[in-house]
Amino acid sequence: MNPQDHQAPQDGQSAATTNAIHLTEVDGIPTLFAYAPGPLRAGLVFRVGIADETLARAGVTHLVEHLALYRQGLADYHFNGATKAAFTHFHVEGAEHEIVDYLHGVCASLADLPMERLETEKEILRTEESRREPGQLPLWRYGAQGYGLVSYPEWGVRGLRPEDVRHWTETWFTGGNAVLWIAGERFPAGLALKLPPGTRRPLPAVTSALPTTPAHFSDGQGGVLLDAVVTDTAAARLYAGVLERELSRALRQEDGNSYTAATDCASRRDGHALLTAFADSLPAKQDAVLGGFVDVLAALQAGRVAPADLEAVRTRADAGLTAADAAVRRLPGAAEDLLAGRPPRGLDELRHELWSVTPGHLHAVALEAAGTALLQVPSGHSASWAGYAAAPTRSTYAVTGRRFDAVAKDGSALVVGDDGVSVTVRGRDGSDLAVTVPYRSCAAVLSWPDGGRRLIGTDGLAVAVEPGLYGVDAHTMAMLDAAVPPHARVQLPPRQSTPRAEAPASAPAAGSGGAAPVRRTGGQTAALVVLFLLGGVFAFVALATTVFGHDPDSGTGEWLGLSGFLWAVTGLIVWPAVRILRRTRRM
Repeated sequence: MNPQDHQAPQDGQSAATTNAIHLTEVDGIPTLFAYAPGPLRAGLVFRVGIADETLARAGVTHLVEHLALYRQGLADYHFNGATKAAFTHFHVEGAEHEIVDYLHGVCASLADLPMERLETEKEILRTEESRREPGQLPLWRYGAQGYGLVSYPEWGVRGLRPEDVRHWTETWFTGGNAVLWIAGERFPAGLALKLPPGTRRPLPAVTSALPTTPAHFSDGQGGVLLDAVVTDTAAARLYAGVLERELSRALRQEDGNSYTAATDCASRRDGHALLTAFADSLPAKQDAVLGGFVDVLAALQAGRVAPADLEAVRTRADAGLTAADAAVRRLPGAAEDLLAGRPPRGLDELRHELWSVTPGHLHAVALEAAGTALLQVPSGHSASWAGYAAAPTRSTYAVTGRRFDAVAKDGSALVVGDDGVSVTVRGRDGSDLAVTVPYRSCAAVLSWPDGGRRLIGTDGLAVAVEPGLYGVDAHTMAMLDAAVPPHARVQLPPRQSTPRAEAPASAPAAGSGGAAPVRRTGGQTAALVVLFLLGGVFAFVALATTVFGHDPDSGTGEWLGLSGFLWAVTGLIVWPAVRILRRTRRM
């Protein structure tokens, strides 16, 4: 089909015709076109993203995106780029000649990246990263590889050389690995895409760091989050909408324990989708929100799907499919589908699937989601009571090798072996608890000028090797450095804080270090005893004043004021004890 054949629809054409996506090509690159009045919109999508990188080179795709857009300057038209888990988008909106200039410029820059901007763009990426708050669910589900890398900092950017960036661009940003989409009244005249030839790249491999599901982990953030892998169907998307309605009804309207309850269903383009749900909570309401959240899921898993909810969500979804700009909004996702080997689907097919969904289909999605669920609960909470296994925070074994007891004599030790490294601590039952990173599955080793190392395994678990804290000699450190795969090394600048010894982690490694509670000292234990005794005394007095202290002849305001004062003092005394309990653990 000739791109120039796409013209404005004639009067009398059906909505299905004007709301359709047509497949053609430009310079051998598959191209999706949808009619839309107004400004022209276009996007160039490549099948490459964060999940194609390694932890030690994380950020290279994002860096290429920035370099490719630099020569666009400060244009009057709107343009931008986006690096996702498995796809990279360059999109633009403007007049016909602006679209052509933009796409020509992106292709020209990808063929000859402005390497004089390399260090400057690295700094920009680091600044952008400082404002980013990645979610933790991906690293717990997938580990420190593949789709789990979206949870980690872009550690690889700092050490990337021009030849590294060029090689990545030549491998992934090719004509064979791209799809173009355009929305407008017609194709822009003079459009050409000069990209080097290449092959279509398969989707990233799906890894797992969870030995069993459903699973849960605790995090310091408030609220409850869930994700689950389900079959990518209309039923899954409708289930997400029904789940959101049920969560909002139960947690906000009925109980008043949560302000925001939201869900999403995002296609992974491999026949599966990631269903996510969230409900926020105040610290005092975390137990109630967690319980209510699980109750809503259990009701849907039992088949209690309200037909009225299904119809409301379905009607809204159908309105989106038949809206005037529906085809335009579907174009970026359709381009991703095409890159993943899934041809675009017509409006009639999508609507037929949508209206064929029954409450029984939603029940099946609920059961499928229950089997793959990963639940993030607030710190100090657990979902084991609801049948969610604890996600692994320790390894099943420790390596054999040279043992270095912690200088602080806190019972922890570092073991450096021929196959990997472990950090161990004595458990309450007398057994050794360990976190181990084998060299063969080391996703990255972070290195600092002071000699510190942090080995991160592909399962997301990490071991900190601090020579000063464990008394590790220079010869052993040299042996360790030689055993780590060269491609996994990440050299970082000097640290601003003094490192401390770590017991087996309470979470997979992300960021600059773990958030595991430290060992409680004797002084902290004594402080807990004193604070709780004082708190108990003041709580007793406050309770007695509240219940028995009201004199009918005295003013109510004075009685309430005294009672409130005593309860406030009780809270001020107990709060430091609570902070110690949350930030430390018993010896």
